[in-house]
Amino acid sequence: MDEKENSVPAGYNLTQVHQASLKILKEIDRICRKYGIKYVLDSGTLIGAVRHGGFIPWDDDADVAFTRENYEKFIKVVRKELPKGMKLLEPYELRGGKAFYDFTPRILYLNSKTHDDDELMTYYDGRLNHLWVDLFIMDEQPENKAAAGWTKFLHTVIYGLAMGHRYKIEYSKYGLIGKLGVGILANTGRLIPMKTLFRWQRYVALKDRKGRSSLLYYSNYQPDYLYVTVRKEWSEETVDMPFEDTLFMTPKGSHQVLTEVYGDYMQMPPEEKRVPTHSDIEIQVTG
Repeated sequence: MDEKENSVPAGYNLTQVHQASLKILKEIDRICRKYGIKYVLDSGTLIGAVRHGGFIPWDDDADVAFTRENYEKFIKVVRKELPKGMKLLEPYELRGGKAFYDFTPRILYLNSKTHDDDELMTYYDGRLNHLWVDLFIMDEQPENKAAAGWTKFLHTVIYGLAMGHRYKIEYSKYGLIGKLGVGILANTGRLIPMKTLFRWQRYVALKDRKGRSSLLYYSNYQPDYLYVTVRKEWSEETVDMPFEDTLFMTPKGSHQVLTEVYGDYMQMPPEEKRVPTHSDIEIQVTG
């Protein structure tokens, strides 16, 4: 979702990667227009549309977002509409609902490979070893700050519990207090079936669905995006924006959304950070 440094060398050819991601985006767009569903380009993909007129040159994934109502319409039709070579992967499908990677559904480009066949990829049945487009969901956020804080706290706790069902936890990412908190939550979470945690996450995401608030938040990308609050007026209405060789839906308030998430999004990152972030090999695309 963001522009971070990665171990993959900069400068390798991402043309095929962008072509594959563009194929998925075009299918999402086709399905949504067919059924009257609204989506928006999001995160780095939205930056690419605004700043580059297409993909960020070093980006190796793509992101779209839906309001909850539109996502539920999309999920009802996407499986029957996707062409051969693409597949919807929902979070609860990994290892029969017993494993956790994150709470984000994604559309996979099956004729691709993004990582070596290691134990991590094997743990997730090889299903995460593809290019994909992330599907983010925006749910209603209470306008009351205390209520919003409580909602996001619950999401953080559930995410921490779910980490107990991951292949591995990278404790090196955390300071001493963080390691202690993650360790307590993850070890507790191992005692709770992952299917229960998926139900809890959905309950928290939907509990404020009253239609009274003017605010939205990203409910299925925790904890990274929980700091983000967007106004409904920014994202519920869409405008078509040129992206590569086509037009895709973008938020009417693209500037406001990107400013909320990234600050000065028109400022290019340092050259050493202009590298792919979602693979540990030169991505292979075979079709």
